[in-house]
Amino acid sequence: MLAVRLICVGKMREKFYIDAFEEYRKRLDAYCRFECTELAEQRLGDKPSEAEITAALEKEGAEIEKLLPPDAFVVALCVEGKQKSSEEFAELFRQRELSGKPKLCFLIGGSYGMSQRVKDRAELKLSMSKMTFPHHLARVMLAEQIYRAFKIGEGSRYHK
Repeated sequence: MLAVRLICVGKMREKFYIDAFEEYRKRLDAYCRFECTELAEQRLGDKPSEAEITAALEKEGAEIEKLLPPDAFVVALCVEGKQKSSEEFAELFRQRELSGKPKLCFLIGGSYGMSQRVKDRAELKLSMSKMTFPHHLARVMLAEQIYRAFKIGEGSRYHK
């Protein structure tokens, strides 16, 4: 059984995001060992300088790196990443199951993104869209797409 870990910067506070994410978390229990770890987002003022943002991203990045399983396939969600169809995304899960290294780790940065060092560590940089989404919504969307990938893999009607 695949182990799927999400490492996310920022704590979800909005009930509607939490409820949606929890629904997919429950559904995923049937398909994988699913885990989500939230890290504190670095506090910045109203108008942080580029240097302050970079320093905050580096601190967050160091915390992310501490949690990366050494044998996991790491996927960083970032705007410069590659877009994939749901079927292509499902293929990633199939490949990991067959690889003998059945661990996937997805990274979602905070409101200012993710450190370049962490993105460089990832085997895959993934973009959900050319549009910008709140990082908490991206977490819900990712959970749904992970669930959809498993449903595609089993040939379910969930994915039409």
